[in-house]
This record gives sequence, structure tokens and C-alpha cells, in this order.
Amino acid sequence: VQLQASGGGLVQAGGSLTLSCAASGGTSSDYALAWFRQAPGKEREFVAALRWGGGRYAYADSVKGRFTISRDYAKNTVYLRMDSLNLEDTSVYYCAARIRWTTNYRSPNEYAYWGQGTQVTVSS
Repeated sequence: VQLQASGGGLVQAGGSLTLSCAASGGTSSDYALAWFRQAPGKEREFVAALRWGGGRYAYADSVKGRFTISRDYAKNTVYLRMDSLNLEDTSVYYCAARIRWTTNYRSPNEYAYWGQGTQVTVSS
């Protein structure tokens, strides 16, 4: 599976941004697709995940109610809609995939496939 992330940029606090992650090389209904982020000097942290075939969605507490993860089957793409952005959301965002959904979806070590990062910068 190859993942291509895009959509990062500069946005003012309170604004919105949508990230995209295009998957190629095949996906199946049990795939887990996730977004992580990593700020300078910090560990990579879980943001959101979904099961490609549906039925499973998960969010970090810090983004719950502000971020929405979704997918487009026709485009083989996962999105991360980010609303009410704040300065703490500034980070490099990565999409990731694993072949099977796991209850340990928050751990980056569970994911074998990674896209390149896309920078999100929130300004005051």
C-alpha cells in the first residue's frame, strides 16, 4: 500500500483545513487507516482512525468534536477534516495504514504503511 498525504498549510486559529490521504496498491474492508501527528521535539501521537469497511471510528480526546475522519471508496482516499484549529494543532500530519483493524490503533508501531507528512501550521 502506498499512501500520499496532502492538504496541509497555514491557517488562522479557529479556522478549518482538510487533509487527504490517497491510497494505492489495494485496500480491503478490514484495513485500518489512521492519522498521526508529530510536533518538533515530541513523539508521534494518534489523531484519528477508521476501519476502511466501516463500523470503527476513533479519535484522540484532544481532537474529539473538532476533527472528522472519513473516506471516499471511489477515490480510495481518507480525509481528515479539522475545524476550530488551535495553536496546539500545529504539527506534521501523517497518514498510516495497517492490513487489519486493531484495538491498539493508537500506537504508531502498529502501522506498517506510512505516507509522507504534510505540515499544518496554525497561527494566532
